[in-house]
Amino acid sequence: QVQLVESGGGLVQAGGSLRLSCAASRRTFSSYAIWFCQPPGKEREFVAAISWSGGRIRYADSVKGRFTISRDNAKNTMYLQMNSLKPEDTAIYYCATGPAAGIADDWGQGTQVTVSS
Repeated sequence: QVQLVESGGGLVQAGGSLRLSCAASRRTFSSYAIWFCQPPGKEREFVAAISWSGGRIRYADSVKGRFTISRDNAKNTMYLQMNSLKPEDTAIYYCATGPAAGIADDWGQGTQVTVSS
């Protein structure tokens, strides 16, 4: 099992940026790095995923062109750069690892992102 710890959440005004980080306790060979979010009162939903090599990246339609997922395998860390934030991006953001873009085996504890209008 991989331990995942997110950081970087907070309060930001609409149009602003945040960068989330997620540190893994060990290398996650051949695993996708994935970000999910859970808006208030809603189900958890997929945000973005990146393969081990970085050659395969997927985004939810709602974040395309605004969010960028990346990973640094040497540091066992994944990132989510969030630009042009909107109030509807307000959610708890979770990092995860798994065998495919939308399938997670291990989860972080979540970090709150709040975007004010």
